[in-house]
Amino acid sequence: MRLLITGATGLIGNEIVKKCHQQNIDVNYLTTRKSKIEQKNNYKGFYWNVENQEIDTACFKNVDAIIHLAGASISNRWTPSYKNKIISSRVNSTLLLIKALKGETHSIKHVVSGSAIGVYPDSLTNYYDESFNGENDSFLGEVVKKWEAAVDGFSKLDIHVSKIRTGLVLSYKGGALPEMVKPIKFGVGAAFGNGKHWQSWIHISDLANMFLFLLEQKLYGVYNGVAPNPETNKALTKVIAKVVNRPLLLPNIPKFVMKIILGDMHQLLFDSQRVSSKKIEDQNFLFEYHHLKPALEDLL
Repeated sequence: MRLLITGATGLIGNEIVKKCHQQNIDVNYLTTRKSKIEQKNNYKGFYWNVENQEIDTACFKNVDAIIHLAGASISNRWTPSYKNKIISSRVNSTLLLIKALKGETHSIKHVVSGSAIGVYPDSLTNYYDESFNGENDSFLGEVVKKWEAAVDGFSKLDIHVSKIRTGLVLSYKGGALPEMVKPIKFGVGAAFGNGKHWQSWIHISDLANMFLFLLEQKLYGVYNGVAPNPETNKALTKVIAKVVNRPLLLPNIPKFVMKIILGDMHQLLFDSQRVSSKKIEDQNFLFEYHHLKPALEDLL
């Protein structure tokens, strides 16, 4: 099997590439930096420029499926121009792939795209699964809606579509976890707000396995990329402190403080989404990390 991966050099993409090579799956990848292009048999790089709608269509050669992860980081300050970049990078990269495939003879049967649980509205009481069809009028809700709608365009090319709505991805190599650990290690860590908001998390190894599982099992549609046991922000903060053996001495950090510091991006720290993993479990996907403490012990 040979996969084409966009975003292969990012946090999640890196882990998927590692799993692919462990399973003797060859990888083509797209990159915006020509300096990152390698030409190994099991890891071949190809150039693309989403802004200019350029792509080396040789990337599709002998490819069976696409894992599509490309998109600007949501962890930079959300200025109006950067908000546009977050959306356009996801939508336009998707449209570029679709447009390029229309003019190619190819063997691609399946696309698995990243997505996010930001599609679900902020709630302390709801327990969301993939059947939710309501609206989330937040910025993240808008991002996911436009992103997933663009990805659905692959189906017009007779390519099956799957989407994984990821939660808080836990990794020691990057993402949110190292930033959460840092203040706790220095004795200035604390929960946010009242700490009651839900955080649906997943160990990066389980998430990478989930992408490959959907391809192997030919599972289509939407799946939540979250572990079976979400935790509140307060519980998450306490478990991190316990694992790194540091006390929590400070009072919780008020929402208005983080809004001043981060602007609209404070939404990432305070939105509550308790999300179900039952649909993927019903397909016999086995999580290595069901509970938070063993996951953090492995990573930290």
